[in-house]
Amino acid sequence: MNRAMSTVRYASPSAVGRVLGRVGGHVPALLREVNFRRYWSAQTISFMGDQVSMIALPFVAIAVLDASVQQMALLSAALTAPYLILSIHAGAVVDALGRHRTTMVSMDVVRAVLLLSIPVAYLFGVLTMTQLYLVALLATAHSVVFNVATKGLFATLVPRTSYVSAASLTKGSFSFSWVAGPSLGGALVQMLTAPVAIVVDVASYLASAVLLRSISVDEPARDRSGRARVREGLSFVWRTTTLRVKVIAGALLNLFYSVYFTLLIVFAVRELGLSAGIVGLAIGVGAVGALSGTVVTPRITRRIGLGATFILGSLVYPAALVLVPVADGDRWLAFGLLATAEFVSSVGLMMCDISGSSIQQALTPDRFRARVQGAYMAVVYGTRPVGALLAAGLGAWLGLRTAMLIAVIGGVLSVLPLLWSPIAGMRELPAQAD
Repeated sequence: MNRAMSTVRYASPSAVGRVLGRVGGHVPALLREVNFRRYWSAQTISFMGDQVSMIALPFVAIAVLDASVQQMALLSAALTAPYLILSIHAGAVVDALGRHRTTMVSMDVVRAVLLLSIPVAYLFGVLTMTQLYLVALLATAHSVVFNVATKGLFATLVPRTSYVSAASLTKGSFSFSWVAGPSLGGALVQMLTAPVAIVVDVASYLASAVLLRSISVDEPARDRSGRARVREGLSFVWRTTTLRVKVIAGALLNLFYSVYFTLLIVFAVRELGLSAGIVGLAIGVGAVGALSGTVVTPRITRRIGLGATFILGSLVYPAALVLVPVADGDRWLAFGLLATAEFVSSVGLMMCDISGSSIQQALTPDRFRARVQGAYMAVVYGTRPVGALLAAGLGAWLGLRTAMLIAVIGGVLSVLPLLWSPIAGMRELPAQAD
């Protein structure tokens, strides 16, 4: 992102690291390890690239191609469908190849090339919605493979005794990208225009590839038992009660959040009259909330327990978003409500993600990590394209405001399965599941 990208993409991981360094005693030591630091920084940069794309592409569609609500829903579906289609098999293939670092480098390079095609097409005046759909679909497909491969490289680089602390750090980085990435994308769209902002995103993926390429690590041996791995990942999640309930609640939450997010930009721009820069600034407040959530989550966990923290975060995350669809009238009041919603929601997101990731890491044996992650992504993230298509129908039928209110209510109700599960009484990390 010219100088802006260079500053944010490289300084932000360090800034996040300083805050996340308060989470667990092993984190500072991990950050002193060169290979882990490069791995984590590359992951953070690549995750940020994913999220910048998630907001830059819709703004390209709206500002350059004047996309309709239905076209925006299709684009959102293209940005999320690969999680449903590929995640399970991606975990099996990546484990079978056993070259996690090399796979991640390749995925970064391919994504950079795909995204670069958008500003090039715009420059020559041939950009179409069809190209946006294809780029969104293919870029997300490569992101799925990248995200699955991170689990194998993680296990290679991190000592078993540091799994929980390292998982909190990487999951916090991932969650932070979900709020900082869109805000950065909005600001870049405002300053540089949407197509040029994507060029900056291309640079982020290339920077991630360079960092990963510099890691020195012995790759695990190839394993060709792909079909068994697919079955084992799904079976393990379904047999383990805690993971099964966690996946069900997560799938419902992601379904309704996808409805909300699909309509958010259209609603903010066309009904609240907010510019891309103002939307980005409001969402940027969520980055502060994310960092705050990262700091307070360990304290809350010690006070009320791991399971209660996870449930509380799963409730706060969607509930705070109700402030957005009720916004009306004055543009600065609408900005304040959007910023407040993003801040509080991001605190809940961190509570939910960090505690939930720690629970999953503790329950999952090493040999199942990629498969379980693939199964989790397929079910939980696989609901997002469904939510995007549902958003198109609800938005056209009931209007944007009502559809977003329904999405918020559905997100709040998604916490119900957790209340009657082992998670509710879980104070500390569970023992590893069989």
